[in-house]
Amino acid sequence: MGVIDSLLKYVIWWNGETIGTRLFTARHGQKVGEDDQGNVFYQSRDGKRRWVIYNGENEASRVSPDWHGWLHHTYDAPPTEAPLPTKPWQKPHVANLTGTPMAYAPTGSLRQAQPAERRDYEAWQPE
Repeated sequence: MGVIDSLLKYVIWWNGETIGTRLFTARHGQKVGEDDQGNVFYQSRDGKRRWVIYNGENEASRVSPDWHGWLHHTYDAPPTEAPLPTKPWQKPHVANLTGTPMAYAPTGSLRQAQPAERRDYEAWQPE
């Protein structure tokens, strides 16, 4: 199974880079930096194109805001050279957890193991 997984990595785009992306990156890419999740960021030699090679599943919410700004040409310098100033109230970046067991479930949600007991409702009982 390990051999199949390693081969699928180069064919299926959601498992990481495809063979085409790897060849394009090797030929035209210049590594700019890496984030704390292991995603690697590149730009073309002329600086016009920027892209990311994800470490694992391709999920855009795994890119932190500072790298996102650099990818979309909001900032000229990458966060490795000019990190964004942070406010004391800012929390660290967290990927979108929707669809995972760690997703937010409010009180009374069906996803919770034991829903909260409602005291403001009395179920109808037939006579």
